[in-house]
Amino acid sequence: METTIRMGHGAGGRMMADLIQEVFLRHLDNPLLRQMADSTVLALIGDSRIAISTDSFVVRPLFFPGGDIGSLAVHGTVNDLAMRGARPLWLTVAFILEEGLPLEDLRRITRSMATAAKEAGVLVVAGDTKVVERGHGDGVYINTTGVGVVPDGVEIAPHCIRPGDVILISGTVGDHGIAVLSQREGLGFETELVSDSAPLNGLVEALLTAAPHLHCLRDPTRGGVAAALNELAVAAGVGVELDEAAVPIRPAVMAACEMLGFDPLTVANEGKLIAFVPPEEAEAALRAMRAHPLGRDAARIGLVTAEHPGLVLARTGIGGRRVVDMPLGELLPRIC
Repeated sequence: METTIRMGHGAGGRMMADLIQEVFLRHLDNPLLRQMADSTVLALIGDSRIAISTDSFVVRPLFFPGGDIGSLAVHGTVNDLAMRGARPLWLTVAFILEEGLPLEDLRRITRSMATAAKEAGVLVVAGDTKVVERGHGDGVYINTTGVGVVPDGVEIAPHCIRPGDVILISGTVGDHGIAVLSQREGLGFETELVSDSAPLNGLVEALLTAAPHLHCLRDPTRGGVAAALNELAVAAGVGVELDEAAVPIRPAVMAACEMLGFDPLTVANEGKLIAFVPPEEAEAALRAMRAHPLGRDAARIGLVTAEHPGLVLARTGIGGRRVVDMPLGELLPRIC
């Protein structure tokens, strides 16, 4: 077998068939994917509602501390489904491969994707492969679509947010963006910076058990906490009062942000969630998050208010207040 990706791997002939068998099916094989037809037939579960999400991943470098583009693609799509309270079940995966990509890199990415899917409890049930000419890609791009089932009685959405809701975050912010940037730019720090990329569906299940009436969830990926809170404030027509000092940030991430001139609230995360919870369920929700391995550093970071709708105001560590704007421009390209 070839050692690098060639244009023939995307041409639909023997080379492509060998690639599918020797790389993708070898690591992602399951009875549904094995249907190997133009589409995969899936059985629905009763009258449950279906959640569908699609995303594309273009991270550079492909491998970074704490993950790679394969695990990231699974985690990102699983998390998008989980943010609506859905139980993720199935993924489709499309690979855009650049001619010259080492096949060992592709095997490593696919193995990582298989491990991440198993950890999240989902199956890859369909896929596609295309190859572009050398110089027309960053090695590999991945597109994923996820399908999940929303349990009866669960309604998690921006329009459910109400004044008085308590805002919780599941852990430290900025880990992913700074880890990817440090790897890409060869920045050396005394403490290794590691991505937080992880599947959040298990954490969401625990959270829903403790706070069955929680109103909204959001994973603060591109644009970080600042973008997520601004988007939700506008969508729900409410204001947000953020306690900036309460937002958990690792000292190494804070030091890196200070050195590079970044606001950690705008840096991407791939394994954290923000929850909007009715005040009477907030303490139970926080305890449940902290009892879960992915929520040990969970914190209460703010409140929803009827004042200043569409605006996020932060109380600073020195007692002042500042507007937390939606991030402008391109701070950290190729981080997801």
